[in-house]
Amino acid sequence: MNLDRTDKAILTHLQKDARLLNKQLAAEVGLAPSSCHERVKRLWSREVITGTTTVIDPKSIGFTLGAVIFANISKDGQISNDRLMDDLIAAPEIQNIYLVTGKYDVVISMIARDMDHLKSAVYNALTLNREIVSFETSIVYDQRRDGSLPIG
Repeated sequence: MNLDRTDKAILTHLQKDARLLNKQLAAEVGLAPSSCHERVKRLWSREVITGTTTVIDPKSIGFTLGAVIFANISKDGQISNDRLMDDLIAAPEIQNIYLVTGKYDVVISMIARDMDHLKSAVYNALTLNREIVSFETSIVYDQRRDGSLPIG
């Protein structure tokens, strides 16, 4: 889909605050509220916008430990990479999975309440998984996340 300057402005504002009321968004991008509403509906229907989420600070709900896991998968595995990733992301502690090139096949970010919880989550998600042949776990000291896409 070709996006014009107004579409890009709408997306930029919604990335910053998806709770903007249509009237506020319309004022920000210089449109009448009805025109803005139609544009947002079109962005949804054409799957430029695919969802909205609420970002929760993990520490506020007791997840104080983060980890990044670098894993290798079986070369003669019984399931596809897509299926493996779907199986892994089903674990509530796993936040992101990346199929990558290089020394490792998969990079996984996880959160846990404490070290015992992390140990249990890693054991259940990775150690018991026959497709994972090896992995290394690194504890996250700190992180920054933006999450917005460069629209321009």
